[in-house]
Amino acid sequence: MTSPWEYAPAPESRELADLKPSYRMFVDGEFVDGGGQTIKTVNPATEETLAEVASADTGDVDRAVAAARRAYDQVWSKLPGKERAKYLFRIARLIQERGRELAVLETLDNGKPIKESRDVDVPTAAAHFFHHAGWADKLDHAGFGPHPKPLGVAGQVIPWNFPLLMLAWKIAPALACGNTVVLKPAETTPLSALVFADICRQAGLPAGVVNIVPGAGDVGAALVAHSDVDKVAFTGSTEVGKQIQRTVAGTGKKLTLELGGKAANIVFDDAPVDQTVEGIVNGIFFNQGHVCCAGSRLLVQESVAEELLEKLRTRVSALRVGDPLDKNTDVGAINSAEQLSRITELTASGETEGAQRWSSPCELPERGFFFAPTVFSRVQQSMRIAREEIFGPVLSVLTFRTPDEAIAKANNTPYGLSAGIWTEKGSRILWAAQKLRAGVVWANTFNRFDPTAPFGGYRESGFGREGGRAGLEAYLDV
Repeated sequence: MTSPWEYAPAPESRELADLKPSYRMFVDGEFVDGGGQTIKTVNPATEETLAEVASADTGDVDRAVAAARRAYDQVWSKLPGKERAKYLFRIARLIQERGRELAVLETLDNGKPIKESRDVDVPTAAAHFFHHAGWADKLDHAGFGPHPKPLGVAGQVIPWNFPLLMLAWKIAPALACGNTVVLKPAETTPLSALVFADICRQAGLPAGVVNIVPGAGDVGAALVAHSDVDKVAFTGSTEVGKQIQRTVAGTGKKLTLELGGKAANIVFDDAPVDQTVEGIVNGIFFNQGHVCCAGSRLLVQESVAEELLEKLRTRVSALRVGDPLDKNTDVGAINSAEQLSRITELTASGETEGAQRWSSPCELPERGFFFAPTVFSRVQQSMRIAREEIFGPVLSVLTFRTPDEAIAKANNTPYGLSAGIWTEKGSRILWAAQKLRAGVVWANTFNRFDPTAPFGGYRESGFGREGGRAGLEAYLDV
């Protein structure tokens, strides 16, 4: 089924991104050449090279950490909280002022729809800096003792699915608490981090307080292992998170990890069907499913499964897949050829193992990395598509008969990042939320984020919290 509405193309101008042919790393307040091999960052919607980006080597990591240490010792840790707050407020305002530039750049580099970059990523990134600016002079009253101290230099490694937003989640609390930062953006999406470096300069942030070192996994590994880094924060895969935990074990470094997920989205028989369908779509197809907390396992009570699946397929058929810069696009491009290959391989395994595949009949662009939104029914818990994180626009549907069975199936995973509950009974929401082993539980909604609310998981989804008062603890010596 195609959409009953035909939309004329409404592309955002790529000129707003002010794209440069080349970008350099940012160390000690200056843009400098890197010693590593140059990275060519690619537009996943067209497969064209967007820009060349200087990559760091181990010597560059050393220089960045040394710059962060000097800035910490000589300037940043000595500033009173109200002065640090002024810089964070400036950064937040500059993110807002340069919002259209950042949104277009993020869409070009990442592949996500412009309406998501514009309406979610950029405003929420600014909100995190505003929120943490408010905390900078109130740390004595945050509940961590009368005089909490910063840790020192924070080494931070972020993923490619929300490049600017993950940067804000990491840098804002670190700076608010008095730490300095060396951040490594993802290899495939470094551009918004380097424009953020320019925002730091524009805000007059003292040299060395924020340093950006692009590169591949070896750069992240050098940063994590550096002897003068006091705190490591990582968002990414569980496999890499385990390697990082082994690296920092016994070093005394403080560590937070936000890793993979296989979230259960539970639909009880009294749930409002149309609202639930919208929540399911948002839970798995937002950002092409490139979301650690995506509701990738749909658990539906058996008595309403057929009706809900029929409405879900109709709704998914209407999703517009295509040019991420088009304001009408709902599902953009998969971030890389490597990720598209993984999604394709895992969906093929679902068919091989006996699940029933249904994919949207949408037309996919001839160029670029695109994948049609897909729903699997008749899924068993033993199947790979029910156990492994696909990190793409693929939903696995399982059924249950009783609430206890729903909880048992939802918790049958090594992950524990998020979950969703759909029901009209408030008592059932509270009951299920207590039983679900997940760090974040949404009720009659999904993928709702706010800088005042902590986010994080446990088990193989990591540990520690980001956001809110609880998230400050990760950057304080308490």
